[in-house]
Amino acid sequence: MRRRALPFWLPLIPALLGLLAGCAPVFTGDRTQQLYWHPRYHTVSEGDTLYSIAWRYGYEPQTVAEWNDIDPPYTIEAGERIRVAPPAEFGAREARAGSRGESGESGGDAGSSDADGGDAAAAPPEASGASKPRKPAGPPPEWAWPVEGEVVREFRGDGNGKKGIGIAGEEGDPVRASAGGRVVYAGSGLIGYGRLIIIKHGQDYLSAYAHNRRLLADEGDRVEKGDEIAEMGDTGADRVMLHFEIREGGKPVDPGDHLPAQ
Repeated sequence: MRRRALPFWLPLIPALLGLLAGCAPVFTGDRTQQLYWHPRYHTVSEGDTLYSIAWRYGYEPQTVAEWNDIDPPYTIEAGERIRVAPPAEFGAREARAGSRGESGESGGDAGSSDADGGDAAAAPPEASGASKPRKPAGPPPEWAWPVEGEVVREFRGDGNGKKGIGIAGEEGDPVRASAGGRVVYAGSGLIGYGRLIIIKHGQDYLSAYAHNRRLLADEGDRVEKGDEIAEMGDTGADRVMLHFEIREGGKPVDPGDHLPAQ
């Protein structure tokens, strides 16, 4: 009985599967803001900042900067490719640094071949997550309510999507800075947030004010607690409201735990 010849493309399947695996998106669960997964790289668009990119993918800006060897003041340009998933070599560096510290060796041999390879270089991607949590650089801000109104959407720490609270109001109501800091993003480039302002408070905290009708502060502005930074609206929302978020070390926290009683 004559054997049937195999299709010519059959031996190519393993190579194709390997290629596809290398391009596969990274599942990030709660860390993503709009999707259940996100790619390993983000191409910078006009208006993006490192802070807005880190916010979109749920990481601390300093961590994303370290992955990409970007130094303060974190200047990026349209068209750049920014890594937005932990590189395996990042975790390997931490593993090597940790092992040197535990063994009592000094860091003076960081440039040796030992520091560039060895078993630690084979650390799996799962071990290469974000950098170790930093100790808070100072006390948290004394937060104030950004608007006066009823909380119509409570904070949900589980699942995907924007993690903050929704506060009702009238179109054009003043939106005020919840604490003093520097505006690190002002624009409408993040899907689902409409016209958005992000303020950096010290080293550890960020706050966000979304769905505004009009923005009254620009990137780089220094603002004090209570300064008017926007007008309430419904951009990117199904009703007039302010979506308000607080993040500590890149992680969303419940604003209700930080705001004073109304």
